[in-house]
Amino acid sequence: MKIMKEIWSWTRSIGIAFAAVVFLGIFVFQPFKVNGHSMEPTLDHEDRVYVSKLSKTFSYLPDYGDIVVIDSRVDRTRSIKDDILEHPLVKLMTGQTDDPIYYVKRVIGKPGDVIELKDHQVYRNGEVLAEPYIKEVMEIVGEQEWIVPEDHIFVMGDNRNNSNDSRNIGFIPADHIIGILFMK
Repeated sequence: MKIMKEIWSWTRSIGIAFAAVVFLGIFVFQPFKVNGHSMEPTLDHEDRVYVSKLSKTFSYLPDYGDIVVIDSRVDRTRSIKDDILEHPLVKLMTGQTDDPIYYVKRVIGKPGDVIELKDHQVYRNGEVLAEPYIKEVMEIVGEQEWIVPEDHIFVMGDNRNNSNDSRNIGFIPADHIIGILFMK
């Protein structure tokens, strides 16, 4: 009888700890590994970063220049079920492998902004952006322009010539912003 109480006590403690870790990972912060070279020179391939998920939890958009982790599957709706099933601890327990759906990018545009690419530079609302963080001069063919819709952002990698970002995948819905980088 005493052994059963001890087992129950340990099981309950482990269950509470598991629930707390999953809760924190869904609503507060989560670690990610940078996959690829699109954020060089700011972040390197396989750098470990930590993102605050409070912007998602409390429904506010990141600021210009913030580095964010996004879900690149912009053609589908995200739900709390995605957050639970894609939590690293849940994936580990279910034997899922990493799926390269998460991209690390920089916020360039917010709702209503006009983003233009011309003369090898990025313009937001008619003004050229000062971007000391980019790797090299951006190669573009012709001029391009986008107007960021409501509840979306426009993101780009710092390695502009080697980045799959809003220029290719489109605008990022607010619910696809997984978190804002707060620690490298």
